[in-house]
Amino acid sequence: MPGVLPEGEPVPRDGALPAAARRAVGARGFGVYVHVPFCASRCGYCDFNTYTAAELGGGAGRETYADTVLAELALAGRVLGDSPPPRVDTVFVGGGTPTLLPADDLARILDGIDRTWGLAADAEVTTEANPETVTPESLKALRAAGYTRISLGMQSAAPGVLAILDRQHSAGRATAAALEARDAGFDHVNLDLIYGTPGESAEDFAASLAQVVTAGVDHVSAYALIVEDGTRLAARMRRGELPYPSDDVAADRYLAAEAALAAAGFSWYEVSNWARSEAARCRHNLLYWTGADWWGLGPGAHSHVGGVRWWNVKHPTAYAQRLAAGESPGLARELLTPDEAHMEDVMLRLRLAAGLPLSRLDEAGRAGAERARADGLLDAGAYAAGRAVLTLRGRLLADAVVRDLLP
Repeated sequence: MPGVLPEGEPVPRDGALPAAARRAVGARGFGVYVHVPFCASRCGYCDFNTYTAAELGGGAGRETYADTVLAELALAGRVLGDSPPPRVDTVFVGGGTPTLLPADDLARILDGIDRTWGLAADAEVTTEANPETVTPESLKALRAAGYTRISLGMQSAAPGVLAILDRQHSAGRATAAALEARDAGFDHVNLDLIYGTPGESAEDFAASLAQVVTAGVDHVSAYALIVEDGTRLAARMRRGELPYPSDDVAADRYLAAEAALAAAGFSWYEVSNWARSEAARCRHNLLYWTGADWWGLGPGAHSHVGGVRWWNVKHPTAYAQRLAAGESPGLARELLTPDEAHMEDVMLRLRLAAGLPLSRLDEAGRAGAERARADGLLDAGAYAAGRAVLTLRGRLLADAVVRDLLP
């Protein structure tokens, strides 16, 4: 989860939600996010809410973490009470490095979710993993526990790029882990890439894409490097040790990704995500992007239920202390206004290949969409059919298109 939490009104000590929110829960689908805040070491570009053993100190650790999450899950069950959501459609365990927890703990958390609300028969259950933290045996244990999808942090196949990013795995370990996950019986396997790292050549990125394709995965996420304040990478750039990322280079890398992945049978369904089939798309992320509901478990985790959004205290120790006292770990919350909900709907849906119905835009927004179509940023055929769908050039300028569609 991001390193800075927004402001908001206090969450009640018992975590209670407005009756209207409870009545609306699950109308568009319901998912559960579980944040695991532990990492063996800190990557230089990362500003997520994660901690190494040295950073944590006493009072919070991996050994008791599953029990703490289950305590929040019990509270969540009480909050929704007599108005439980439909069965859980998706579960996503992210981090941090979830696979630093024993497979048995990840299994217990999933079982707790099932006992609290019930997993849908076709539920998508994802865990993130760093390639060096999984083995064929641990992957088989996770699959046996009910995990159906795994997302592996590859980032690059170039040793020099991995070193700049402070990644701990070897250049070939991610694709080897992907093959092991397939052998373990995972239905879907994703590899994450980061492009535009200082020192990365076009040949480096082409080699990364080639490894992804040969690994036989059915999903790829590729993101431009973002330099976040407060990270080691940002400090190195301020000192002049590394150059800042180039927007032109990032655009070239994106075009290379689209060309290589399309040639290998992948189709984009969100600006930074490609899948081999509709079944391979990440349903949990689609739940976020289409305004559905989810409960976020763990320190710093965000939730959205019935139009109410809240976020937990960040530090694992404070999180555990609140739950031990029988209190909600929620730090603050907000009720989205209609204008805020509309803005998020436009921002997120426009990034999808399905696009945004033009009927969702006001008069000024439709005028902006017409300008974007005329500039070749929106697909003309989709526009004629009443939808705003980004062209390839439009994907490169997605943020600018969004700004043109909003008041």
